[in-house]
Amino acid sequence: MPFLHGFRRIIYEYQPLVDAVMCVVGVDEGDAVRQADRTRSPDDESGLCSSLIELLERESQSEVFVEGISYALFKVAERGQVSAAEILLRYGAYLNFEDPVSYYNPLHIAVLRNRPNMVRLLVAHGADIEKRDRIHESSPLDLASEESERLSCLLTLLDLGAEVNARDKHGKTPLLHALASSDGLTVHNTENIQLLLQRGADVNAATVDGETVESSLVFLVKEALEANAEDAAAIGDFCLKTTQLLLAHGVDPSCCLGEDGEPSLTQTSLEHFDHLFPLAVLLMQSGASLVCSYHGGSCWSGYSILFQRLQTALEQCSDQSHASELFEQAELLLDLARVNLPNLHLPLRLQLPVPGQDPHPYAQALVDLHSRVLDHEASPSALRCLCRAFIRNHLQPWPLEDRVKALPLPDRLKNFLLPEHTYTPRPGWGCFKPQQSQH
Repeated sequence: MPFLHGFRRIIYEYQPLVDAVMCVVGVDEGDAVRQADRTRSPDDESGLCSSLIELLERESQSEVFVEGISYALFKVAERGQVSAAEILLRYGAYLNFEDPVSYYNPLHIAVLRNRPNMVRLLVAHGADIEKRDRIHESSPLDLASEESERLSCLLTLLDLGAEVNARDKHGKTPLLHALASSDGLTVHNTENIQLLLQRGADVNAATVDGETVESSLVFLVKEALEANAEDAAAIGDFCLKTTQLLLAHGVDPSCCLGEDGEPSLTQTSLEHFDHLFPLAVLLMQSGASLVCSYHGGSCWSGYSILFQRLQTALEQCSDQSHASELFEQAELLLDLARVNLPNLHLPLRLQLPVPGQDPHPYAQALVDLHSRVLDHEASPSALRCLCRAFIRNHLQPWPLEDRVKALPLPDRLKNFLLPEHTYTPRPGWGCFKPQQSQH
C-alpha cells in the first residue's frame, strides 16, 4: 500500500493519531531509549494494551487511520514496544511503511536500534527479511553487520533465514559491510565478522568496484601507518584478530587485489615489516605465499620486498641497537616462512649495496645475510622439514593447533609441527607502529 510522505501530511493529518498512540504506550519522544528499556509489570502491560485497543477502536473510522497506525508501528518498532506493535499489526498497520525522513521501514529501524524481539515479531508477521531501503539499498542484515552493538539482531536475522551472501546495489555483502564499517578505533566488528564467517559468508566476495575483505584490511593497515602510536596499536589489534578469522576461513592473503595489481596483505606487511611486524609474523606462520598467488613470482617476490625494506630502514637508522633489531626481525620472518616453505624460491637477481662502493652503512651486513640465505637454499632440505611442511599444508587453513593435536603422533612430534608455539616476541614487537615512530 503506497503512501504519500510529505511533512504537511504528517503534521496536519496523521501525526495527531501517532502522538496519541505514543502517549498511550507511555513513550515520551524525548526519552525514547530509556523508557523503551524499562521493564513493565504484567498489570502495566495489560493496562497499556487495553488503552491502546480502546484508542484504536475509537479512531478506526478516521480517513488516515491506516497511515497513522503504520507510522506509529515504525515508532514503536524503534523503541522495542513489542506488545504495542502486535496490536497495531492486528489493526492493519502496514509492515513496509517507510519513515518519511530516513525511508527505513519498521524492520530496518528495529535492527538499527538493536531490538531482536521486535525483529522476530515483524518477520513472523510477514516482514520481508531481505527488504532494502530506497536510499542506500541496505538490507536488515547489512545494517545489523555494521555495528558491534547490533550483534543480537545479526544473530536473530541469520537464525530467521536471512541470506548471508546477499549483495547490495554495489555488490557489497554483509561481511564486506562489517569490514568497511570497522575503523579499528571506535568500531570493532570482530564478533559480527566471526558470526558471518561461521554462517557461511564468502571470504572471496567482491564489489563491482573490486572491494574485498583483503582490500578493506589493507586499507586499515595503511591507516595505522599514518596514525599516532596509540591509534596504530589499536588498529593493529583489530587487524590481527580479523586476519586470524579470515585465515581460518580460507582467505588468500597473497593474492593481488584487483586488475591494477594493488598490493596484497602479505605484500603490504613485508613492505613495512618493521612497522607491521606482528602481521608479517602471523602471515608467515599461516603459510602465506612469498610470491603473488595469482601471477606468481613475476608479480612480486616477498624475499625481494623484505630486503628492499630492510635496506631502506637501515639507511634511516642511526641507532646500532635498532639496526640489530631490524636484522633480527628479518631473519626471524625468513625462518618462520621456511616452516611452511622449505625452499624460499629466491629471485634470480637481488639489488644489494656493494661493500666499499656504495655508501650504505650496513652494506656488508646485508650481503652477509643474503649469503647465509643462499647457502641455506643451496643445501638440501632436511627430510623432517619437508615432512613438516607437507603435513602443515595438508592441514590448512590456519590455525592448525586443534588439527595437529588430533593426529595420532607423539607429543614431541606434535610440538615439532607447531614451532610457532616457541615464538615469543621481544618487548615492543607485538603491536603496529606508525611510520612517524622512528627509533
